[in-house]
Amino acid sequence: MEIKGIHHVSAITANAKENYHFYTEILGMRLVKKTVNQDDTSVYHLFYADEVGKPGTDLTFFEIPNAGTTYPGINSISGTSLRVPNDAALTYFQDRFNEYNVDQDEISKQGERKVIHFRDPEGQRLTLISDETNTGVAGGNVWERSSVPVDKGIIGLGPSKLTVQDPTPTITVLTEILTFKQVSSYPSPVSGQEDILIFSTGEGGTGAEIHLEVRNDLPKERPGRGSVHHVALRVANEEELAAWRDRLQEFRFPNSGLVERFYFRSLYFRDPNGILFEFATDGPGFTTDEDMDYLGESLALPPYFEDQREVIETKLKPLDTKKSH
Repeated sequence: MEIKGIHHVSAITANAKENYHFYTEILGMRLVKKTVNQDDTSVYHLFYADEVGKPGTDLTFFEIPNAGTTYPGINSISGTSLRVPNDAALTYFQDRFNEYNVDQDEISKQGERKVIHFRDPEGQRLTLISDETNTGVAGGNVWERSSVPVDKGIIGLGPSKLTVQDPTPTITVLTEILTFKQVSSYPSPVSGQEDILIFSTGEGGTGAEIHLEVRNDLPKERPGRGSVHHVALRVANEEELAAWRDRLQEFRFPNSGLVERFYFRSLYFRDPNGILFEFATDGPGFTTDEDMDYLGESLALPPYFEDQREVIETKLKPLDTKKSH
């Protein structure tokens, strides 16, 4: 039983069309699955990733059209990182962000790594992180038809940042229930706040870290468009997933039980600070029901929703994701 790293991060958008434009045209990620929220089939669930949606590369969005503004605060997943191959890729994106008027900060250091903090059009808090000096979990492969050069593109998810007021319960969950170890820290960019703690699992590196920020100057976050719903952690298979369910029960943590998501199997629980974690299996993956060349171009529905396709499609705004081949 070992968590292999970050599996995916799921966030909220109020506008699927604009979201699709930003993440594919400006960031150069590939839409590998256009499906629906399985808990509310009236809204899209979009998956952006590397060329095939390799575990550890997926940034996903639920479209909630009436989602309000996010008011940042504690008890939140307050930042999502995206890995790029090297420092030169950061310079490329800095110029690209200037060209597209993306809200960004200057290139800076986060511990030993160079980063660019930036925001999408809805205020989603994002960071490009350089793998120049990285060892650990391998990244994915940029889609050859990406809108950015293959040698500069996003190769996966980096660390997720959690923000809490009382770190003790979250540290206990990470280190005593899960398989994370505290490996380092770096100064908070906010004056007067404690250092941000780095927790690592599995092979380590940018694809296997959670960063924990302590803030005593913020209220509880009010999520909306531009906020993160949950972070999912990689487990090898369904057998391990069941073992994690048993472990959570052993520690008396309420959990969802095993959930069928078709592209992977899941298990959900909240830590005492209210942060929603998911365990997700590495398989079976996104080519289960679509050819690799056509991923994300049509509305994909798991078999158990197929008989509802007509009703589901009438509730969704059309979203053109077809590519010329």
